[in-house]
Amino acid sequence: MPCCPDQSSSACDDTSREIRVSTASGSRSPLPLALAWIEEELNDLSTRDLLRKPKLRTGRQGRSVVLDGRTLVNFGSNDYLGYAGDVRLIKAASKAACSEGFGAGASPLVSGQSQAHRKLEEDIALLLQTDRAILFSSGYAANVATISALVGPGDLIASDERNHASLIDGCRLSNAEVLIYPHRDMAHLETLLSGVKTARRKLIVTDSVFSMDGTRAALDDLAAIASKHRAIFMVDEAHATGVYGLRGSGLVEATGTADGVHVRVGTLSKALGSAGGFVAGPSQFMEWLSHKARSWIFSTAHPPAVAAAASCAIQLLQREPSRRIDLLARSREFARRIASLLHDDAFAAWDTQIVPIICHTAHAAVNMSLRLAEKGLYVPAIRPPSVPHGKSLVRVSLSSQHTTEDLENLALAVHAVRGSSC
Repeated sequence: MPCCPDQSSSACDDTSREIRVSTASGSRSPLPLALAWIEEELNDLSTRDLLRKPKLRTGRQGRSVVLDGRTLVNFGSNDYLGYAGDVRLIKAASKAACSEGFGAGASPLVSGQSQAHRKLEEDIALLLQTDRAILFSSGYAANVATISALVGPGDLIASDERNHASLIDGCRLSNAEVLIYPHRDMAHLETLLSGVKTARRKLIVTDSVFSMDGTRAALDDLAAIASKHRAIFMVDEAHATGVYGLRGSGLVEATGTADGVHVRVGTLSKALGSAGGFVAGPSQFMEWLSHKARSWIFSTAHPPAVAAAASCAIQLLQREPSRRIDLLARSREFARRIASLLHDDAFAAWDTQIVPIICHTAHAAVNMSLRLAEKGLYVPAIRPPSVPHGKSLVRVSLSSQHTTEDLENLALAVHAVRGSSC
């Protein structure tokens, strides 16, 4: 029975069937002359094993996933705590949709802010122990808007070379001077900043957990460098929110660097199992950002139901700390097993839930992913532009839902196929 008595789901069901039928033929319209170059570029991507075709997922995210009709143990999701398919988030979203409708209508400045959005902002601020947070439609939008608001022409940004694309694009759109330092190379960063003679503002920006490498930023060192050079320090906690710290707020909490971090960005779409992004910080900064962040001012807010699901996940973080404790314990267990099987000491002290298996070429990564799928394991191939050329990999994303048997099976499978694939 539908949650709202005056609504029927049958019309939506019929429409979705019609859409599936009309798009299933795979017909291709001829390209107009002005776009004829696209076919050549698609052929080039295919030749270099860089052409991607999304698989059709049936059902919810979880320990296992059905892709193109095939059930696989799921090592390809950022659903680190298993909340994406949790019935409690679904119920929270349904309740909010019934009371506040589905669409938000417009940006918060135009149509007002829903109760669900206001509560989520308060929940995030409490979780991070900051003055205030504001919501964005995605973590990508949060990063691009915040960086381009903070700095501009005449300013300087120092950015880790492995930062996420959203941070890179924010740097580009700001029109500030951008200095790229080698991954986690603090000495090089210090040298770069010491060579800067004039800059109106300086910004150091980094991921806390790097999404493809599975490495952690040296937040304490970065905070010290930022303080020395009077730079704004901004940290993206996308892959750390929900996973690290006693409260689960992220790596900033876990490393005790909150006082040295000025701007904290995160996402609701990974460990929190929902969608959207946020920025958190001092109240005056957040008030200023709400007048400068263009993707907040000019974008319709994401649905209140989505915000309610994220609030539910934050509540569960406090009640279920065992999920993140188990996740990190299993991550260390898996890394040690991989280190032993592959005779690779780099994994011996691994401390994140993202474990990359480097394959170098795109072809090798695709081949390894396909061979793991033959063994019932979904581990996606990561290729340029997500990683630099020559650094293609298969990316193992671990979840608190994975069992010891799952991890053992994956480790043995990686050992079995790696030699002939990578």
